[in-house]
Amino acid sequence: MSLPSTQQQWVIKGQDKGFDGLVREEGPVPQVGENDVLVRLYGASLNYRDLIIPKGMYPFPLDLPVVAGSDGAGEVLAVGSKVTKWKKGDKVVTLFNQAHQAGAIDARGATSGLGGVLDGTLRQYGVFNEDGVVRIPANLNYVEAATLTCAGLTSWNALYGLKALKPGETVLVQGTGGVSLFALQFAKAAGARVIATTSSAEKAEVLKKLGADHVINYREDKNWGETARKLTPGGVGVDHVIEVGGEDTMEQSLKAVKYEGVISLIGFLGGAKPKDNILEPLSRICTIRGIYVGSRQQLEEMCAAIEANDIHPVVDQKVFTLDQAKEAYEYMWAKKHFGKIGIKIE
Repeated sequence: MSLPSTQQQWVIKGQDKGFDGLVREEGPVPQVGENDVLVRLYGASLNYRDLIIPKGMYPFPLDLPVVAGSDGAGEVLAVGSKVTKWKKGDKVVTLFNQAHQAGAIDARGATSGLGGVLDGTLRQYGVFNEDGVVRIPANLNYVEAATLTCAGLTSWNALYGLKALKPGETVLVQGTGGVSLFALQFAKAAGARVIATTSSAEKAEVLKKLGADHVINYREDKNWGETARKLTPGGVGVDHVIEVGGEDTMEQSLKAVKYEGVISLIGFLGGAKPKDNILEPLSRICTIRGIYVGSRQQLEEMCAAIEANDIHPVVDQKVFTLDQAKEAYEYMWAKKHFGKIGIKIE
């Protein structure tokens, strides 16, 4: 089978034009180096990060212009002469920070993000180092698998990266974004209790179907952190908080967390201005931990758990095509989605 020499791809050209800085163009199909694999991408998925890069709001390193998107899944078409891990036909998912292989992230790992520093996944073909992809869980299709790169792995790192979640513990998740829903599913698979917050009765029903033990409507209950604490055995507080709101939610997260609990700080959907006293973790005796996705080793462990427990990521019912990538960005920015936004790459 001969490969085409060019392909369709979406490139971020700048950070001053919003989504108009995301441009569809024809680009070369990349060459395979001796340690690389060529992947025909069939699925991609969007993250909040993808939206804020062209809007000039992303706080981490970038090297523009760059092919957009970090999350991708597909089939290995060719392998370099020194590749030992993969063969043609293997199904793989991308690692977010390509140089973060195991252990703690370092400066090199933090500057190897797909769709930010390195060319990403909103294209038909990608070349990645053989250690920059992981085998797809056998129970998932390509679009489902593509959601694992960032949201799935971030959530897994939150629950297992610092202080591993134990059966019987309590996890608090905020809202119905990708990271929160993954955390709910992983926590239930691990035999933990889950308290979820949301803003509507419809979303509350879906959270219950996914296994949430308690759902709190944060619009109706402004003091939901205290409520969450009371719902834990003995009212001692929650073991893990998946904190995605930032300045709007941190005060309540601190009220909910138990002594020696962990608040994993993942997002800033509600703003990024620090409001809280820096000494709060001392008076609450808790850990507040910032997370930057996770390592290849964690991605492999997570994929094994997903397959063993037959977990299926929650993907929004509206799946876009590669041609519609900009529409997918606008759809997500307008908060019309539930769970992850999938993109099918034909």
